[in-house]
Amino acid sequence: MKLSIVIVNYNVKHFLKQCLNSVLLAAKTISYEIICIDNHSVDGSAEMITRDFPQIKLIKNDTNLGFGKACNQGIKIAEGEYILILNPDTVLENDSLTKPLLFMDAHPEAGSLGVKMIDGNGKFLPESKRGLPTPAAAFYKMSGLSKLFFPSRIFGKYYLDQLNKDEIQSVHVLTGAYMLIRKSVLEKTGYFDEQFFMYGEDVDLSHRIIQAGYKNYYFPKARIIHYKGESTKKESIEYVYSFYKAMLIFSKKHFSKNSTKVLSILIKIAIVSGAVFALLKRILNGFFLPVIDFVILGSGVFLITQIWETQIIYPEGGSYPLRFYQLIIPIYTLIWLTVLYYTGGYDKPFKPKKIIWAIGIGTISIILGYSLLSESWRFSRSIILLGAIWGIISLNGIRWILGRLGLIQYGPEMSKRIIIIGKKDEAVRITNILLQSGIKPEFYGYVAPDDKPIINNKFIGAITQIEELVKNFNIDELIFCSKDIGYQQIIDVITALQSKYLICKIAPENSFSIIGSKSISSTEDLYIQEINIISNQSNIRVKRIFDLLLTFILILSIPFSLFIIPSFFYFIQNIFWVLINKKSWVGYHPQDDSNQKLPEIKRGVLYTTDGIKEFKDNQKEITALNINYAQNYHFMKDLHIVYQGFKKLGRQ
Repeated sequence: MKLSIVIVNYNVKHFLKQCLNSVLLAAKTISYEIICIDNHSVDGSAEMITRDFPQIKLIKNDTNLGFGKACNQGIKIAEGEYILILNPDTVLENDSLTKPLLFMDAHPEAGSLGVKMIDGNGKFLPESKRGLPTPAAAFYKMSGLSKLFFPSRIFGKYYLDQLNKDEIQSVHVLTGAYMLIRKSVLEKTGYFDEQFFMYGEDVDLSHRIIQAGYKNYYFPKARIIHYKGESTKKESIEYVYSFYKAMLIFSKKHFSKNSTKVLSILIKIAIVSGAVFALLKRILNGFFLPVIDFVILGSGVFLITQIWETQIIYPEGGSYPLRFYQLIIPIYTLIWLTVLYYTGGYDKPFKPKKIIWAIGIGTISIILGYSLLSESWRFSRSIILLGAIWGIISLNGIRWILGRLGLIQYGPEMSKRIIIIGKKDEAVRITNILLQSGIKPEFYGYVAPDDKPIINNKFIGAITQIEELVKNFNIDELIFCSKDIGYQQIIDVITALQSKYLICKIAPENSFSIIGSKSISSTEDLYIQEINIISNQSNIRVKRIFDLLLTFILILSIPFSLFIIPSFFYFIQNIFWVLINKKSWVGYHPQDDSNQKLPEIKRGVLYTTDGIKEFKDNQKEITALNINYAQNYHFMKDLHIVYQGFKKLGRQ
């Protein structure tokens, strides 16, 4: 066997499927095998591989072992002359396997090979070629000096700025996103060092390959798309810390003690400065809008109270107690903003209906709590209602102003102008995915994937005219139908068009997802039809809000529930467990022998099956109901299940 392709996956199912499709096309003329190691994904990746790619050798781990250790699992059972370590968030062009293999066969001194990587918008990724991470090189990278003085022979040693990115070069370090290695070399050098968990494994192995007398080649004649370039992660403090640990491990292995001490000091300086920068950025991003909301909303309620007090309640003198201003108004404001957070009101893009929904729920919560207070703490329901109206107006007003200033995105999705490149049937299918995902483009047109332009009410030209079409129609997003256009041509087009203003996405064949453009970490880069998975942060928050509201209602209804719900003691106990977030009112029906991996949620008092009046204990039906609940969550499902299973709220 010529080639063994080893892919380690962790929770990137849609990207993995696209990667595998591109691999199958690129490997048509090669004797090969694919080994996929799933590091305990919970997004259905393993099930997707089993269902859609039965020819792949799948290793399912019970925990996340890290990149290096998982790679070693695949290498140990690999039968190929060459091993390709490949990331799941990559797309291969048609000759990105054959060309590198021919080069390796012709150059016996080559121990490993890496290719030219671009992000989803065609921008070259500098991690395609790297130098030895000496203390100075690592510090220049971590401190940002390499970026500040790019390109530079002195400060750019980590990414080898001085080397032409379009020429074949012997380099010191290759990336694990695409690393083609002779199996015989690995038997001499050893596999990946499992001390490294996330970063540094590829650096260490590249260095050991050179120490064994071989060369590492950067081979730009073959290209891949790599969605998760290092540029998308470097501002994260977690990345800074993980990189720091990896560099220290590498230094202790390969440098002198003095060099290790120097590296430790330099990178500690870099990690502190990086941490401060990341912290300040998080504070500004995370707290700026809530603080503004609190000040504006609280001030407005304060003024409403003053006017209501002087004009309506005490026109001839008198006032509300001081505690109303100092305590109650801030509590009202915090309740409204807390509900706004938990219902997704601070998730981007900001939408008016989220604020209306949150203020409504918050107002109901305040009035419910108000009714439980003693007379001396009940001041005025009118102020609550007027405050709610002010909240809807003011919070939307703040976001409208910030949106007009270009600081945030407010209201409907920004009007997109989209070109879909593909044949009619596939282009129409992709259009439906967009529309069902809530995307309403200002303009969309189809472009034929060959050099024969079709001009009708939707087709506006051919792919050979794409540069002119993008300019003339002011396009900001391209979607390629991979069924009708090869990955090599896709990479050619996005490389030629590379622009920070143009977003490029790929729609895999027979898939309900559209994937792009720079990173796998942004939801803006992924459209998925029909699925509203329960583990989404917004759904977790909505479910928790539902549980709390229902709990308060059930507490108020205790005198009536006493005569309706059997096992009343356990009903009271369940109220307590839900209140402290140990249980949820609705959860999956337990299945001890189920192989279906579902997103983790709190154990439910009621089960998904309690929503069916005459349920028969059928395992297939239980599985189907659990999956449907996990993949298409809505709080109305919880409400329906509670209505149907109300008498079971005392379940032990």
